[in-house]
Amino acid sequence: MIVHVVAVDRTDVPECPMPGRFRHDVTYFATPAGTLDAPKTLGAHEYWIRAEDAARVLDDGVITIVSPLDSASRTELEITEDQERFLEWLIRHAVQHVRIREAGG
Repeated sequence: MIVHVVAVDRTDVPECPMPGRFRHDVTYFATPAGTLDAPKTLGAHEYWIRAEDAARVLDDGVITIVSPLDSASRTELEITEDQERFLEWLIRHAVQHVRIREAGG
């Protein structure tokens, strides 16, 4: 299954097709609503990815995962080719606010 990443309020930006598992992967990059410069509320299936964070993860090539049971426990995972393509898309189009849309939806 394919999902499409849509730039919210940016009809000039082409959608970014991603594998279905990206519905879960996108949360690795998202800034929680109301945190830093993220809007206080986001719509269903919408995410805010700060430009600075996207550039850092792309440059580092890894995502840092924090354990929900112990915030001191962190793991670094190498980003996948699909995740790299997504980050490049964000940066190339200066997009921070995205929506995940099911293919055909």
